[in-house]
Amino acid sequence: MSGGYERNDLRRTTTENGSNSNGRTAVCRNVFDADQAQIEYPVQHESLVEQTHPDLLNETPASLGKVQGGGEQLDVRSVNQRFEDSPNDQDYDLEKDGQQSPASRTLAPKEASKQALEPDTDEVTYPEGGLRAWLVVFGAFCGMLAAFGLANAVGTYQAYLSTNQLANYDESTIGWIFSIYVFLAFFGGVQIGPVFDAKGPRWLILAGSVCLVAAVMGLAEATEYWHFILTFGIFGGLGTSLIFTPAMSSIGHFFMVSRGNASGLAATGGSVGGIMFPLLLQHLFETIGYAWATRIMGFILLFLVLVANLFIRSRLPPKVGSSVWPDPGIFKDKVFALTTAGVFFIEWALFIPISYITSYALHVGFNSTFSYQLLAILNVGSFFGRWLPGYAADRWGRFNTMIITVFLCLMFVIGLWLPAATPHSAVRDNVPLIVIFVLGFGFASGSAISLTPVSVGQLCETEQYGRYYATCYTVVSFGCLTGIPIAGALISLDGGEYWGLILFTGACYLVGLVCFTTARIMSVGWGLKAVF
Repeated sequence: MSGGYERNDLRRTTTENGSNSNGRTAVCRNVFDADQAQIEYPVQHESLVEQTHPDLLNETPASLGKVQGGGEQLDVRSVNQRFEDSPNDQDYDLEKDGQQSPASRTLAPKEASKQALEPDTDEVTYPEGGLRAWLVVFGAFCGMLAAFGLANAVGTYQAYLSTNQLANYDESTIGWIFSIYVFLAFFGGVQIGPVFDAKGPRWLILAGSVCLVAAVMGLAEATEYWHFILTFGIFGGLGTSLIFTPAMSSIGHFFMVSRGNASGLAATGGSVGGIMFPLLLQHLFETIGYAWATRIMGFILLFLVLVANLFIRSRLPPKVGSSVWPDPGIFKDKVFALTTAGVFFIEWALFIPISYITSYALHVGFNSTFSYQLLAILNVGSFFGRWLPGYAADRWGRFNTMIITVFLCLMFVIGLWLPAATPHSAVRDNVPLIVIFVLGFGFASGSAISLTPVSVGQLCETEQYGRYYATCYTVVSFGCLTGIPIAGALISLDGGEYWGLILFTGACYLVGLVCFTTARIMSVGWGLKAVF
């Protein structure tokens, strides 16, 4: 037999356009019977042997005793022992007879027939489309529109509350309302991700729907600072997390090769909400008042979460014996540790422009209508930034795409926003410049929502995604908790100016860029053509 008999010929194979995948080929074992002139195989794997090593099926004991390979003779018993020593190969129950020697054990005919009818539980396949899969994407889109549509309306509420109900509070204090919201939206994954792995999405989505709708309806009645902390911060954050985590994770059960594209399409729901809700609230605040404007938003969210509950489903079986706790041991993987650090700094910066772009525009002299519209313009860019990078990531690599988009975020923040925010700048109130900034930043930052979960998922098996996600965002959520208040404190320290906030945002993107680039180099080296 030419070419040698290598274990990996029959071992699990993983391919995905040059990057890792969870597609598997089940392992086949042969059992050599020294007393019978044959090799017996499990029935369901005989076709695999015919494809890979057809000459083995017709060999006799004499010819099997020694197999030529690569210039040396390999004893077939030693080959079998190598398969036995592999911890990842599929194990089969062998009929054990006390009178038989180990060398003569074979599969019982009844057991072999039973195995032939059972699916190989170690093989994971992905539909990569179909009605059910795309309905899950649509359900996730509606869930993201509700959950992250509210998140992308943070700037509208921040600007309104700071001049109305909470006018007596400073920017940093008001910022804690929204930072608690963002913190819980991601920190909730500590438990929600592993629970999704073990139980599926149904009850998580339902609980999130109740929390989210209750949060917005309660927000309509809020008048005191602690009311806003309780409704928007706590209930809103928990509801967002309970919807966001299983919605995005469910997509991974149906897509592998096109996971970035499918996740990006679902994530555009947040951008659609970020366009729709700020414009809606701006109009309704002026016409029917704060309370009814917020109630109408609550009814819209109720419809959206009903659709999400109807369509979001999982497909793969729960991971048997899996715990519902994150695993700090995962950080022994240096690539995962660097990825987590990169996501931490990116998310630390992400919500600062979203939260403060409206109040910044009011501060430098733009009129109220245009200032509130800037958040919607930012989300127009974010719509394409959540989908197109996901589409590109499936072809050129998820980490490669993340590096490009984070670099663009850094350039837009330092190259456009900082010069405009500098005191006495000639472009301080330049309308085209600020529009180009919010569109460009919206596009580049969109991948922070759509691609970071997919990048984390690339480092693990699909069944372990919830645990990896939870472990990563346990750390990341603390950046989300502190980012907005730090930005508010910097505004106060700078006497109401925004240049310190912008430098902090740019520094976060710079460190995130370094972390993702280092993780890529450690995985695939310096080659620019490597897909990762």
